[in-house]
Amino acid sequence: MPSQRHTGDPEQPEGVTRRAPAPGLDPQDPLLAAARACVLEVGLRRTTLADVARRAGVSRMTVYRQYGDLQSIVGELLTRELLGLIEQAQQEVAALPTARGRLVDAAVRVVGRLAVHPLWCKVLDLDPELLLPLVVDRFGSSQRVAVDQVAEQVLLGQRDGSIREGDPQLLATCALLTAQSFVFSARVIAAEHKSDSTGEELRRLLEGYLRPGPSDTGPRGAGP
Repeated sequence: MPSQRHTGDPEQPEGVTRRAPAPGLDPQDPLLAAARACVLEVGLRRTTLADVARRAGVSRMTVYRQYGDLQSIVGELLTRELLGLIEQAQQEVAALPTARGRLVDAAVRVVGRLAVHPLWCKVLDLDPELLLPLVVDRFGSSQRVAVDQVAEQVLLGQRDGSIREGDPQLLATCALLTAQSFVFSARVIAAEHKSDSTGEELRRLLEGYLRPGPSDTGPRGAGP
């Protein structure tokens, strides 16, 4: 079987059905660890299925049987990296009194960490063009997982009155797009403004977008 070189969407290609990340999967999965090491060393485009197999000490067929193809294992890797950051942030903000406060604070923390995350920085350094479809065309697997996570928090906020009414998936999608723009543009902001206060600017944007307005009435629309 020839080695497969990654040249498309770094997370989810058209026409490929990926399994959902399995709950409880060993975070030290040697194949994911090998894929991570390969991407950190040579970037996404130059990483091959053979590279991952060789670094993990297994055959290419073993990698193929477990993950299907290189795009799937990279998608799994990026999803798990992002979920780890989200889960860490959620634990850190769990004591905040409203769902909106928890959502916004967690988003600011995740964006700040993604902007300096070694894996995402490597992709931006070496293969930024691979991210373009995820900005202008379609979501990748990790973005879909993140939207679902945010939508859950939006629904909780609508129930406690801290987030305005509306389709939770749509609100979550728009909030995610706002947040990810700060990740992709972190270097521009740093170069143009030499400021470390971008987290507070993101906070203002998300707070204003999610906060209930005068038209939100009733017990579910009385957020602070």
